[in-house]
Amino acid sequence: MRRSEESVVVLGGAAGAWGDSSFALPQLLDSERCDYIFFEALAEITMAILTRARQRDPALGYATDVISMIGRELPRIAKQGVRIVTNAGGVHPRAAADALRAMAAEAGVALRVAWVEGDSLMDRLHELSGLNLAEMSDGHPLVAAPLSFNAYLGARPIAAALDAGAELIITGRCVDSALALGPLLHEFDWGREDLDALSQGSLAGHLLECGPQSTGGLLTDWQDVASWHDIGYPIAECRSDGSFVLTKAEGTGGLVDVRSAAEQLLYEIGDPGAYLLPDVTCDWRHVQLMQAGVDRVEVKGAIGRPPPATLKACAQVVDGFKITAVLMIGGRDAVAKASRFGSEFTKRAGRLLERDGYPALRDVDVEILGAESTYGPHARTAHGREVVIKISMHHDERSALAAIVRELGSFAMAVTGLTAGGRGLPKPTPLIRLRSYLVPRDRFAPTIYVDAEPIPYQEPAPLASAARPNEPVCQAEPFPVDDPVELPLVAIAHARSGDKGADANIGVRARHADFLPLLRHQLTTNAVADWFAHRIRGRVERYELPGIDALNFVLLDALGGGGVSSLRFDPQGKAYAQQLLDMPMQVPKAWLAHEGLAPVAEVEAIRMRVRTTASS
Repeated sequence: MRRSEESVVVLGGAAGAWGDSSFALPQLLDSERCDYIFFEALAEITMAILTRARQRDPALGYATDVISMIGRELPRIAKQGVRIVTNAGGVHPRAAADALRAMAAEAGVALRVAWVEGDSLMDRLHELSGLNLAEMSDGHPLVAAPLSFNAYLGARPIAAALDAGAELIITGRCVDSALALGPLLHEFDWGREDLDALSQGSLAGHLLECGPQSTGGLLTDWQDVASWHDIGYPIAECRSDGSFVLTKAEGTGGLVDVRSAAEQLLYEIGDPGAYLLPDVTCDWRHVQLMQAGVDRVEVKGAIGRPPPATLKACAQVVDGFKITAVLMIGGRDAVAKASRFGSEFTKRAGRLLERDGYPALRDVDVEILGAESTYGPHARTAHGREVVIKISMHHDERSALAAIVRELGSFAMAVTGLTAGGRGLPKPTPLIRLRSYLVPRDRFAPTIYVDAEPIPYQEPAPLASAARPNEPVCQAEPFPVDDPVELPLVAIAHARSGDKGADANIGVRARHADFLPLLRHQLTTNAVADWFAHRIRGRVERYELPGIDALNFVLLDALGGGGVSSLRFDPQGKAYAQQLLDMPMQVPKAWLAHEGLAPVAEVEAIRMRVRTTASS
């Protein structure tokens, strides 16, 4: 039954990934505010890890720590009447549900447990091979023997489980935001035609799905965040029209303001006018964020269109093996010694492989942390007395890498100041690549079980896809700066970055609407491509979000393969935004008095020079 127009449904986000804090669920329960609490536990690579766990033990295949955290709080969950939703079922939702049911029985708590199946494609590879599926990034055909292969399901199976009276719902692979949208579908009875509400509900999920990232975590202006040790986990107060307030529990650390909400909105969304989800195509270009009180941000303005005719499915495949060695080098000229060590060790590895009849290494990546080597030509530190060198290598054969590793210890007797810090020699591990495909959605029939009994369920037929409405393109009008001063981008913008497979996503938001025209003019795709020329192999795309005065950049093939297939120290581009924020901008001198300018050191230094010149 649809809630009244005045009703508010309160959602809490208790996890942004497998391994998130054990403090989150108790904190949200302590607030006594939540109708629903959800745990997001599945990154792409997590599916492969859980598949391998199930291969070793048929009773596993789910995120055990998440299920245990829920189990410990079952008495309070039951007492408060909070419903729990999680995708921690991984590749074995039934086993996760059985574990929770056993915990409930042991605690003497009566709660109805549901699980959702139907995302796995592992037993349907032969069927799918006839569809001529092409990998989304390179067009290669469907892989033959993946470790795991799962599609991203939507929110309606979760809503159906809630409709049937379930109080704990466990899914396998589904889109992260569905963990929030499912409860809202159940509470507000949104139909497939309520597209704007579906987009807003998905946005609520997007802002909550990464845990404390929207409550001050990863914020560019980290100094403004009072504390991290007790950071508040996000809460959304959702209304029937889809609008909501983002907040957190009172008395917790962190920070909820327009900056923290905007950075999370921009996080890993690609084209903000066509963010594709199973239940709706989201257009978030005109979303409005308004401060509505201390640690409260009002969110509205999302637009929805019919969802795509396909679902994204991700396969994990083994592509040889890799090693990563991390060592410290200290003393005078540590940077130069580290650079030489990386070169010399790579040469010895090549000699060994040639001597023993192995093919050459497929790839090598050397980074010197402390020498700003990830900044490439923008590095400012050429000297140092203490650095960490990371050397990663990729080869088809485990034994080849094992032989190379054995040579690593000999360099401790050749390079002064070299130490592994007692870590021992690294072991070769499988290099796992993510391969993504678009599969017709009519190939999926999710199955829902409540207390081990199947319930009737059929996916509603989606609305016909609608063409994206034409909107005037915001051209980068010339923005002449007659009396310029050079400031880093961080003085006029803040940013957040992340990954989409092998691509990097950097969202940049102007600190004041006055700054956006300059960003449009100077922060072009060519400028960003040049800044990251040492890291990217593809082109750069730029999108605009005028609702929050922001630009979103997608850097194609920018992560060395991304995820665990990358040999880089930052395989998900988490530091890319911070690196971009150092890009120099030519800013009008008059802006030195602008209220929106961030008080970074460069601003203060130029202000001091201006004052000194004026007084002399």
